[in-house]
Amino acid sequence: MEWLTANKIPVGSTARTVFDWLQANGAWFFDGLALGLETLIDGILWVLQTPHPLIIIAFFVGLTWFLQHSWKTCLLILLGFLFILNQDYWEETTESLTLVLSACVVCMAVGVPIGIAAAHRPNLFRVMRPVLDLMQTLPTFVYLIPAIVFFGIGMVPGLMATVIFVVPAPIRLTHLGVSSTPQPLLEAADAFGATGWQKLVKVELPYAVPQIMAGLNQTIMLSLSMVVIAALVGADGLGVPVVRALNQVNAALGFESGFVIVIVAIMLDRMLRVERRK
Repeated sequence: MEWLTANKIPVGSTARTVFDWLQANGAWFFDGLALGLETLIDGILWVLQTPHPLIIIAFFVGLTWFLQHSWKTCLLILLGFLFILNQDYWEETTESLTLVLSACVVCMAVGVPIGIAAAHRPNLFRVMRPVLDLMQTLPTFVYLIPAIVFFGIGMVPGLMATVIFVVPAPIRLTHLGVSSTPQPLLEAADAFGATGWQKLVKVELPYAVPQIMAGLNQTIMLSLSMVVIAALVGADGLGVPVVRALNQVNAALGFESGFVIVIVAIMLDRMLRVERRK
């Protein structure tokens, strides 16, 4: 078998060459991208941390009522946030929510248009499918390496690693929603002389809303699953006490911070759950 290993395909060396070239020739792009993402992160963090916590809690409860019209879900959100305050994890929770919301903004802004384009161009989706599979199956720790190379340490590399891991979800679900629009609806739009843009805005997107919202829900859940990994590259939030507990073998701190992450995940899932109404 030595003859096989002696002619090793240069996967790692090729990746290193690509990263070195990008770092040398694309510094202006990555610096500008980092500045824009830092502005987005700082803005969301300011909104969440400047007002009194009870004001933020009231806003999320009101948003939950607007989305779900369920007093039980509103009560769950209220109790969840009060538990977080009781455990003294408010600052870490707002930092994690900042990472999650920033990832949602970037992923939905990128994923929805790409999903629409893929739904209208089947050949494009066939080319994209293996790339999306690679992005979702590659170990998430691998994303941290180029993130550190291009963006250093802090919230930005954590956000970029999260976006790369998460963005296939809104792309796939948007593609599913738009491509599954019933053919009779499209034929009716054509019969009334609708343009391609009018069919997209008035027929395909309204029909695909449940799938797009499911993509948003998956984006939030997957982003939240990355908070611990993002903490390894200096991102603030609930991942920091988890990593600290692991380094100190502190079971109490690990269970406490981990349970808060679970509470946040449950609250966001119940708040944004959308079902197609018949």
